[in-house]
Amino acid sequence: MAELRIGKVLNNNVLIAEHPSYEEVVIIGKGIGFNRKSGDLIDTDNIEKLFVLRNEKEQENYIKLLPFIANDLHDVIISAIDLIKHRVHSSLNEHIHVALTDHLMFAISRVSKGMEIKNPFLIETKALYQHEYEIATEVVKLIQEKIGVLLPVGEVGFIALHIHSSVTNKNLSDVNQHSQLVSRLVEMSEEQLEMQIDKESIDYMRLVRHLRFTIERVIKGEKVEEPEKISSLLKEEYPLCYNLSWKLIKVMQQSLKKKVFDAEAVYLTMHLQRLQKKIK
Repeated sequence: MAELRIGKVLNNNVLIAEHPSYEEVVIIGKGIGFNRKSGDLIDTDNIEKLFVLRNEKEQENYIKLLPFIANDLHDVIISAIDLIKHRVHSSLNEHIHVALTDHLMFAISRVSKGMEIKNPFLIETKALYQHEYEIATEVVKLIQEKIGVLLPVGEVGFIALHIHSSVTNKNLSDVNQHSQLVSRLVEMSEEQLEMQIDKESIDYMRLVRHLRFTIERVIKGEKVEEPEKISSLLKEEYPLCYNLSWKLIKVMQQSLKKKVFDAEAVYLTMHLQRLQKKIK
């Protein structure tokens, strides 16, 4: 990125600089503003843990957070985002700086006041986004090591959703909606098949991932090929699972407001039947 000229130092970790392509940018980095002043040149190639906010709205929202965040917490959040960046091996949507900073500020504030928000979709999140969940666990451990605050396990799930949202460039609200939808579909399956699925089992992981990939195909409008003549055979051999698969598909269609191709019912029926047979 070479040299940039500092326009304004906001605090030890954040400054505004003039960028040749993006005009003003917000630069975030641990200690990047220390002993700096307006007009100084900064060689960004020599700085670790540096992030640039180019989007004007993101800049504005991030700057609004700064008066409410303590320096030690800000340091650890910068380190956490750097950890995430290295673990995912890809670029992050810059909104994570605003969203995750805001989330962690309030999460840590709640914990310090003895308050805890339950995460009703923790198990689904762990199964849906296993890699993100592992990274989020590292983030919680980092926070504990650096500032002595242990966040509850529910926060691992919330942080994992922020990571997934940033990596995939999806709105957090959409990511939440899909987690809730999977949870609802699993509950329907348990009720209709009159069984309890062990949430730590490989069978549960497989069901959740199958539902996730089905939802993703529906959103993208991807058509899967239906094995010839198998639909009528499944309907006859496994009526309970076949009817359940269509109920699940109708819920998906209502929730996602997208068409679900008939072939999805075939694969879902086979998955449900295999699960039912194994558990019962």
